[in-house]
Amino acid sequence: MTLPPLRHGETGHCSGFEGQWNYPQRSGTRPAAAERCFQQALAVARRQQARWWELRAAMSLARLWQQQGKRAAAYALLAPIYGWFTEGFDTTDLQDAKALLEELGG
Repeated sequence: MTLPPLRHGETGHCSGFEGQWNYPQRSGTRPAAAERCFQQALAVARRQQARWWELRAAMSLARLWQQQGKRAAAYALLAPIYGWFTEGFDTTDLQDAKALLEELGG
């Protein structure tokens, strides 16, 4: 599935991440910087009502929080976003989101 582009002038990633959504594979990045980046991506996606981008940003932030032991916060962030979707459950993004929610205890 190809995601729709974000609107002109806004990006869903921060400098230094080169569009990568998985913080754990990025060596040398501090957790606080990664969290700010994912929060920024989440805010942009929400402003633009870009549900797929919001899902991806939320999954990245949820994974980071999971690593930090913030499982309840990660679940609370991701569950309602996953719940918006009524189709596309055969896509990798939604399958990954479902698996992450199950890991988080849902």
